[in-house]
Amino acid sequence: MAGERDLTRLLSGMRPELRPGRYVFTTVEGGVPDGVTPVVTVAEDEGLTVVLRQEEADAAGLPYGHVAGWITLRVHSALEAVGLTAAVSRALADAGLSCNVIAGYHHDHLFVPYDRATLAVAVLEDLAGRA
Repeated sequence: MAGERDLTRLLSGMRPELRPGRYVFTTVEGGVPDGVTPVVTVAEDEGLTVVLRQEEADAAGLPYGHVAGWITLRVHSALEAVGLTAAVSRALADAGLSCNVIAGYHHDHLFVPYDRATLAVAVLEDLAGRA
């Protein structure tokens, strides 16, 4: 099934879902450590970025700074859709919220400050309602 490309449909149907847990970004060399199950990995020149649950990072002794909440936009967005990331980022920025966006094949995933994740969902629901 092809993903949605129409920005109005993407925004009105995004259905943001706050997933349980606290998530952190860290970087490792030589692959994912034993006992760690990342939700995202990104290979960079400087090392492997790993996004994982905070408790796993703590247990593995991995350093991190920012603690995030994970929001999934439940609309199936096409990878070539134009404007969704910009609209979502703008709405969150206007509310003073940082956001790290990762696109999966079916959905976009947002990592926002953990202590303000509920506010981020409300901002996104408002954006969807106005679309």
